Amino acid sequence: MVEDAGRGWRRVVPSPQPQEIIERAAIETLIKHGFIVVAVGGGGIPVVRDEEGNLSGVEGVIDKDLASSLLAARLNADLLLISTAVEKASLNYNKPNEQDLDTITLSEAKLYYDKGHFAKGSMGPKVRAIINYLELGGQAALITKPETIGRALSGQTGTWIMPD
Repeated sequence: MVEDAGRGWRRVVPSPQPQEIIERAAIETLIKHGFIVVAVGGGGIPVVRDEEGNLSGVEGVIDKDLASSLLAARLNADLLLISTAVEKASLNYNKPNEQDLDTITLSEAKLYYDKGHFAKGSMGPKVRAIINYLELGGQAALITKPETIGRALSGQTGTWIMPD
């Protein structure tokens, strides 16, 4: 049991770094045929391959942000958009000196992440996912809440994270 970013206590299990999206070919096919695909949501079961290529489940949980960033990178997506509970990511969250972030670079995101500005059970996994996506060649990432996605896409709000 661990304290969860000021939201109480929760049981934790391992969350391995995703290496592959098993359904990627099916997802690509659906996208190419004009479908909107909802994929890699949280709560999936991590699997490993044995020597013969068979899959078996392992104890843990798939982090939806890390899985989404891997899928976006493998699909060469132009944008990784992470929809969350806040309009913008910020430094010193919920403190008197809180500072919203508008546009930052990959290097700045890494620096702020390493300095602990993003809580492990909250914004931390989202920023880590964006760092991974940009390091794999992604072009741009955006963090905002669902009701501001339209405005954020037009540059009016949200936190944009860009390659260096």
